[in-house]
Amino acid sequence: MELPQECWESIFSLLQHHRYFEPLSLVCNMFLSITNHLRHTLTITDATLESLPRLLRRFPNLHTIIFRDFHGSLDSVLSQISQSGLPLISLDVSNQTSFPLLGLKQLGSKLRNLKELNCSKIVYLKDSDLIEIGNCFPFLEAVDISYPDHGCGFSPNGSLDSRSFPGLVTDYGILGLASRLRRLQKIDLSGNPFITDQALVSLSLNCLFLSEIGIRDCDFITQNGIALAMLKSGNLKSISMNGIGIPSIDLCFKDSFAYARGLCELDLSNSFISDELLCLVAEACLPLTKLVLSRCFCYTFDGIYFLLSKYQSLTYLDLEGANFLNDESMMELTKFLGNLTFTNLSLCSKLTNSTFFNLTKNCPLLSIINMERTNIGVEEFPTEIVVNPRVKSLYLAWNNSLNDECIKKAAYVCPNLEVLDVTYCSHITERGILGILKSCLHIRCLEINRCEGIKNLEIDFELPKLEVLQAEGLGINDEALTLIGKRCCRLSHLNLEGCLNVTARGVEGVVVNCKALKEMNLRWCNNVSVDIVAWMVFSRPSLRKITMPCGSVPTVNQRNFFLRHGCLLCKG
Repeated sequence: MELPQECWESIFSLLQHHRYFEPLSLVCNMFLSITNHLRHTLTITDATLESLPRLLRRFPNLHTIIFRDFHGSLDSVLSQISQSGLPLISLDVSNQTSFPLLGLKQLGSKLRNLKELNCSKIVYLKDSDLIEIGNCFPFLEAVDISYPDHGCGFSPNGSLDSRSFPGLVTDYGILGLASRLRRLQKIDLSGNPFITDQALVSLSLNCLFLSEIGIRDCDFITQNGIALAMLKSGNLKSISMNGIGIPSIDLCFKDSFAYARGLCELDLSNSFISDELLCLVAEACLPLTKLVLSRCFCYTFDGIYFLLSKYQSLTYLDLEGANFLNDESMMELTKFLGNLTFTNLSLCSKLTNSTFFNLTKNCPLLSIINMERTNIGVEEFPTEIVVNPRVKSLYLAWNNSLNDECIKKAAYVCPNLEVLDVTYCSHITERGILGILKSCLHIRCLEINRCEGIKNLEIDFELPKLEVLQAEGLGINDEALTLIGKRCCRLSHLNLEGCLNVTARGVEGVVVNCKALKEMNLRWCNNVSVDIVAWMVFSRPSLRKITMPCGSVPTVNQRNFFLRHGCLLCKG
């Protein structure tokens, strides 16, 4: 008996990403209809432009639209979207060369219920643009205007010079935005060098639901302004800042944590903090779940020990660059980290194998471990090694002592691993990588860029879940590449930059066998002829982006021709 459509919809909705919908949509018309209605996110690139009207009709329930690698007329595309009647909630127009004022006005006239807008890294973002955002989308709850690109705005003495900008964001623009967005909950102001404490005052007074603020690299925002924001924003749950403690930490800032009763996430990256400050945060009894002290200075083991002892509910901990940490001190800290799901201990150069295996043993909920540029690979393995099935991602790049034996032990401890990054780990060989691939059958993403010990990679077993392979600068040859194509049926992203032993024959082996292939990087593959690119596009319609070999630069005609076939060509 056939299942009703509602049952299939419930089953398909459990899939974690819309990339799994494509093969299902080919099964039958009912599956095509279901997957079309379940698709909620669309990424628009140059290659998407030709088919955009059809895509907007095909996916009627799109909630999120993201622009990536897009160089066309943003105003024109936003105008198309405004006529679509989509239930749009989130729009990302970041990294654009200009603010799409006309397009957003048209969009706002038809789709005023937009909740999230990302305008980060836009060239020459200015006050009047912020005011228009408020006018067009009065129900916005999350806005990102971080790091606008104002080009070279420096005076001869090296300081920022406002006169060199044709437009910029100031307190006036933030006031205009805040006074129009009464429902605003999240805003990222990072990288806006001319806003001051007054911007935070405007937000605190006008946006009563404000719960998340990002103010990294805002040179004129002072500790006094931050303290005032934490005092006046009664719903504040998350704040991200840096550069605190230069030249010293003000008393008002220290005292402010006693008023931030709802603070769950605290980011003090690149700051000069003291044990005294950490103790004050600890004694504030906050509902803290996320703590970021990445590349902070001046605090010691005593300070972090006391703080972590008070916040054993932490799920996210970033102590990157805490060079005073060693295996013994980490053993002490793991007593308090039973609820941890993410940790970053990169650049903690005294940490070895012992810390890694203690983390997997004592933190049963841990999912992501980042230990790049540590000393993992050194020291003997502990006598008791406990399997942790929760660990999904290991980032272990730039560990020169990491070897095959250690990586195999890691595979044993983390059998459900999905992401592994061992970039620039020179002592890992093909034997170690094949060993981990055989043990960890759920690997989706493997990054082995510039691993000098890997001379080739001959995979003679199936890897049905591998989707991303970053193999930059390896000695992979055509035979090995053809085997990869045959064994990795789901491969969608392949980076072969600088693989000098690869020729057109190896590329053909991948293109023919990998039906889901979307991106391929052939930069500096000097033995691959540029003539193969046209064959690749016509042979594998799923391809969306190709980085050309041999330092080639596509002509305008070539670029436009392949864009009409849905593929973006990038210079090699």
